[in-house]
Amino acid sequence: MTTGAQTPYPVRPRRSRLRTLLPLGVAAWLVLEIWLLTLVAGASNGLVVFLVLVAGVVLGSVVIKRAGRRAFKNLTETLQQQQNGTVAPGSRPNSEGNGLTMLGGLLLIIPGPISDALGLLLLVPPVQKAVSRYAERTFERKLREAAASQGSLGDVFQQARMHRPDGKVVQGEVVRDEPGSAPGDTPQGPPPPLTR
Repeated sequence: MTTGAQTPYPVRPRRSRLRTLLPLGVAAWLVLEIWLLTLVAGASNGLVVFLVLVAGVVLGSVVIKRAGRRAFKNLTETLQQQQNGTVAPGSRPNSEGNGLTMLGGLLLIIPGPISDALGLLLLVPPVQKAVSRYAERTFERKLREAAASQGSLGDVFQQARMHRPDGKVVQGEVVRDEPGSAPGDTPQGPPPPLTR
């Protein structure tokens, strides 16, 4: 129980831009995919659209299965090398790109010409390398930014933050002295009320 002035309306935290725009982007993407499928059906016939969709599902599942087998084979070979003590310091030449290959297969399975084009594009090795490098640089930059803004990991465990209803953050430490925890302490009754 806390005391102090309560605001009549609690302040909501502001929604991030991604949480606001992502549902709109997904809805626009779905509408565009359906519209393009209707254009293809109008230019040819429904059977061609059905065959294109089935071909995308079959090709995508073959790609995912192949990438999964390759990833599992690389994992078992690496584990065997570690057990034998012959671990190579560099990475394996065929070990990278399995995640992007699986993502490409998943995009092929999703019905629609845009997702199929993106899935086929992710199967091209130079595109995979470029996307992989970009994702790695972005991830490392985000990690550096998070580490710089948060301080060390020990600081996280030493501090407590209390969010007040008006949106202000009060930093402090939590210290708990319970009666009876030290020898010779006797409980003295209920604790006093919290005041400012």
